[in-house]
Amino acid sequence: MTSAGRAGRFLRENSLGLAFLAGFLLTLAGQLLAGRAEMNNDLVAAGLPAVGLLAYASSSDFAVDVTENWQSEYLQFFLYIFGTVWLLQRGSPESKELGRAGTESDHDQRTGAHAREDSPRWASARGWRGLVFSRSLGLVMGGIFVLSWLAQSITGTAAYNEERLRDLDGPVGWSGYVTSADFWSRTLQNWQSELLAVASMAVLSIYLRQRGSPESKPVGAPHTATGVEG
Repeated sequence: MTSAGRAGRFLRENSLGLAFLAGFLLTLAGQLLAGRAEMNNDLVAAGLPAVGLLAYASSSDFAVDVTENWQSEYLQFFLYIFGTVWLLQRGSPESKELGRAGTESDHDQRTGAHAREDSPRWASARGWRGLVFSRSLGLVMGGIFVLSWLAQSITGTAAYNEERLRDLDGPVGWSGYVTSADFWSRTLQNWQSELLAVASMAVLSIYLRQRGSPESKPVGAPHTATGVEG
């Protein structure tokens, strides 16, 4: 196979991840430009000098806006991954089949002695390796959420104190900021939207279809079919 053929195959086989990664970079760049323009408007109105693009990109204002979105997204995935182990939704392809709530047996999960030749190496491992690998997706999503939340709280403290200093108010510490109304207003407005989106997807997919999508049931599947993907 030629290099062009290999490149084309790589793009086809990884198009979902690449498309969303490209979209992420484009929207991040757009956020950078729009956020800088908004900040400069506020600075000029206050009689202060405008900031350059690099200065804004390294500022706490930009960092807190980015990280507060990241932490809410990864919280959504973390809760969804662990929640769908035990919680069911009749008729939804986002749910496991009724009666299969729980971590399931080694046979169903192809772990331990039931692992196959093409299974990941740690799927057959005993002890902590098997325990960690069997929960690795949720653990990583949860870890990213915690780190993003911590980054948001630190950068948010810096941004909050910059605003207070402009108003000639004294700065607050990290613990003071994470218990403030400003922090929880930023945080909860993102959390509620993520939770609503998950609930909407789980319920709407019972009755609505998207032909060809694995996130939808087959078009002709009955509304009561649970855990069936297209």
